[in-house]
Amino acid sequence: MKWPGEPHTDSPLLKRGAGVPKGKGFIRDLTARAEPNAAEIPPNPPLGKGGTRPYCVGLTGGVGSGKSTAARLFAELGAALVDTDAIAHGLTAADGAAMPAIAAAFGDAVIAADGSLDRATLRARVFAESDARLRLEQILHPLIHNEVLRQIAAARAPYVILIVPLLVENLATYRPDMDRIAVVDCDEQQQIERTASRPGVGLDQARAILAAQSSRAARLAIADDLIDNRSDPAALEARIKYLHQTYLTHPCRA
Repeated sequence: MKWPGEPHTDSPLLKRGAGVPKGKGFIRDLTARAEPNAAEIPPNPPLGKGGTRPYCVGLTGGVGSGKSTAARLFAELGAALVDTDAIAHGLTAADGAAMPAIAAAFGDAVIAADGSLDRATLRARVFAESDARLRLEQILHPLIHNEVLRQIAAARAPYVILIVPLLVENLATYRPDMDRIAVVDCDEQQQIERTASRPGVGLDQARAILAAQSSRAARLAIADDLIDNRSDPAALEARIKYLHQTYLTHPCRA
């Protein structure tokens, strides 16, 4: 059994043999757990091709902004989490569905001894070869998106938080799946300091990661809801609780 918010890493779409679809794309406990009455939850919004799906909120933010903390708080309140990073890791594990295509495109040199993706080696290829990133995206993005749709459809929670770190860069793919977009935000210096505090990451690398992502202004421009994470944890928790109560009502896009 999976608790609300627990990643669905056992999906058949993450295993070899699921096939690579054609297409383009990429790569505290709280004081009380909200348990809304099922009768109080609005009906799921209609799908474009008929039927229904769970209400879905896209969650994004720059590196070091606090996306993971915000997602955990939403999950503790009862939301289901769908995490594109976790899905990507599953696809590139030793038995991941993306591994045969990656090996065919990049060779055995990018395969680790245990059969999983050697991320450091592939990262070097992506930086060294101009078309390597596109080839990788063409393999991973359709698989990731298919698994995202499967997990959203399978969710049994008042609403879904869909975590897409690079949402600005992949907005055309994911926005149709989202009813609202929440952006976790903080000052860029805070992003650098928080990222540099991670094991093996220095200040220069943190600055480089930040520079490679979309701008803060671009993220704020797509936000329906802003999650200000410049202050203390208590302020973040209060904001998440407020948005949780809002999302239980299934509000339309701003």
